[in-house]
Amino acid sequence: MAAGLELELGLDVEEALAAAGPFGRGQRRLTALLVLLQVYVACQSMLIVLVGAVPRYHIDQEGIPASRAELAKHIHFASNFTSIVTEWYLIDREAYKVSLASSLFFAGLLIGNITFGPLSDKLGRKPVYISGLFFDVIFGYVTALAPNYDIFAVSRFFVGIVNGGMALVSFVLTQEYVGKSFWSFTGSLTNVTFAVGIAVFALLGYCIREWRYLALVSNTPGVFFLLLSFMLPESPRWLYSQGKTAEAEDVLQYIALCNGKERLNLKLKPSAGTLRKDELAPGILNLVKQPVLRWRTILLMYIWYVCSFVYYGLTLNAGELRGNLYLNVALSGLVEVPTFPLCMFFIEKSWSGRRKTMTCFLTFAGLACVFTMFLPTNAGLLLGPTLLALCGKMMVSAAFNILYIYTSELYPTVLRSLSVLLYRLWCLESLDCLQDS
Repeated sequence: MAAGLELELGLDVEEALAAAGPFGRGQRRLTALLVLLQVYVACQSMLIVLVGAVPRYHIDQEGIPASRAELAKHIHFASNFTSIVTEWYLIDREAYKVSLASSLFFAGLLIGNITFGPLSDKLGRKPVYISGLFFDVIFGYVTALAPNYDIFAVSRFFVGIVNGGMALVSFVLTQEYVGKSFWSFTGSLTNVTFAVGIAVFALLGYCIREWRYLALVSNTPGVFFLLLSFMLPESPRWLYSQGKTAEAEDVLQYIALCNGKERLNLKLKPSAGTLRKDELAPGILNLVKQPVLRWRTILLMYIWYVCSFVYYGLTLNAGELRGNLYLNVALSGLVEVPTFPLCMFFIEKSWSGRRKTMTCFLTFAGLACVFTMFLPTNAGLLLGPTLLALCGKMMVSAAFNILYIYTSELYPTVLRSLSVLLYRLWCLESLDCLQDS
């Protein structure tokens, strides 16, 4: 009787989600689609590692011929795979174009994160997410069919914009479909699926050695995700924040029915956010107005920068390690998988928690990366720098995973999404520095 009375008096969206089920089988299906989408996101993010790889080659004359036609007559690439390097002869003075295409992709990510976040706050999560995924697939096919390097590079820039923005909104949706107590679980699961996606892309690259076919095959799953995404409901949290209480109630009722519950009388009370429309939304300056938040912001900006620089440095340079190209790329992804249970175990223990666990992971990651400089390159797998680099990747991945969770918990609700967006942009700035170096 008390529960029924509470439902009639009106609930906030968190209480309504608890009544509908914070993580029932309906939500598991919704989040499974968005989590598995990370495999596609990883393939797009890692594409340049394989399609921009440089095979062994030799030139059968002194010096590099000035014209491309002459170069084509005298250069001989190994025939084990093709890439944009072998098709457009991106060597010597033209070698910078591979890094340029990668830089354009990450510049696109920066723009996508800046634009898609506010757009999803204004227009809704679902339409912005589906639009981004649609154009991601379109530009992905342009990349695979590009007749020359210029179109390839421009397409990678636009793929970066829509891929980064779409991935950001899909991550937000995975959080907003479930109760707060499951945010750390769904967030960690999203990150580990991205890592699995790296290994899947390496397997595709091993089986498909022609770069255009590889780009086509790795882009095609986006079509299936796009079709399935039309069945996703809008975020009930976003609807509630916009004052669309009746629509939010319908979505929550749908979630409850999918969770196997009987039809509930879910009545939401008016959203507090819609009662103060004359107030300005919190801005970036709110992150530094209070002394406590100011120091948190400064420290977190440094930690996010370091984690991003090390993580993506090790990921994008997996192809530069000694040994098999495809095995190195696969291992750079699979090595992150153990971080999921490790993080979930340690961060929930009273004797470790978020701060101590992240500190230990960052320390081990730093030591592993430093010691790689002192090991000989021919020392073998067990004692060589490759193993230490993979250990460093695993440790920094674990720290990065905790950092996402920890950051959202260190800020008040009104600043939470703003702070995470700011740090994601700061990460992308570190990637620009990484590309320049």
